[in-house]
Amino acid sequence: MSNLGDDFSQFDISKEEKDKLVAEVVRYILFKTHQNSGCPIKREELSQLVTKNYRHRSLPAYIINEAKAKLSTIFGYELRELQRSRPSSTSHSRLSQQSGVDAKSYVIISQLPAEVYKKYVEDVNTSHLTGFTFVAISIVQLAGGKIAEDNLWHHLKRMGLHETDENHPVLGNVKQVLETLVQQRYLQKDKVSGPEGTTLFYELAERALDGTVSERIKQYISQQCFLWFWESCMNIILLLELSHIIGSLRTCVYFYSGPWTFIYSKPTILGKQVTYDCKER
Repeated sequence: MSNLGDDFSQFDISKEEKDKLVAEVVRYILFKTHQNSGCPIKREELSQLVTKNYRHRSLPAYIINEAKAKLSTIFGYELRELQRSRPSSTSHSRLSQQSGVDAKSYVIISQLPAEVYKKYVEDVNTSHLTGFTFVAISIVQLAGGKIAEDNLWHHLKRMGLHETDENHPVLGNVKQVLETLVQQRYLQKDKVSGPEGTTLFYELAERALDGTVSERIKQYISQQCFLWFWESCMNIILLLELSHIIGSLRTCVYFYSGPWTFIYSKPTILGKQVTYDCKER
């Protein structure tokens, strides 16, 4: 990078012109990222900033590399190129939204330690969107990395998030917020044709498959599963204690834990054993 930075005479531009182009690209990346809620920026957009006044074919790549270095050393951001992951289906009937998006694009990723980013950079006014992103990605992750649209909305509805809700008190238009995750490349949509017609699927996209994000999602899922298991065990112990108080009455008790209904039954009148069961509600 340093060698490239020292040798720009091949482009027949002055150092001042080079610095001005780099600053313009850096400024565009920062403002466009903020304006579009972190959606990827196409390489073509950055190249046009350079080629509108200069015609050297290699100059855009050089300026983008210089801008990448500036973003890292001054602002603490990594300019990361996204590599689009293909849908897992073999169907060719992909959504029009994904046509032509295989061109190179970039996002910026903070390189700051998590505690520093949370204290000085994180915007509390958008924390609800971060939470929704985490939840949606986790649902797709638990489904094996791919889930039918109907099933995804089924799980979201259990949290009070409905597809038709355009005035959610926190998220506003819920369907549009989910669509934003597609535009940000956390998720991608794929239409699959089958015997029963065409089904729309959501899959994990590049940013959700990123090592850091993927690891955080797995930790979050593991933590929630442990808490759910611990809560369930405590409830079962409570019911066992309750059985001694109830005595010989024929009893059927229901209690809820997350997505499961636990059923305790003690039909002692017939001399049967105490039974426990659970089912998804």
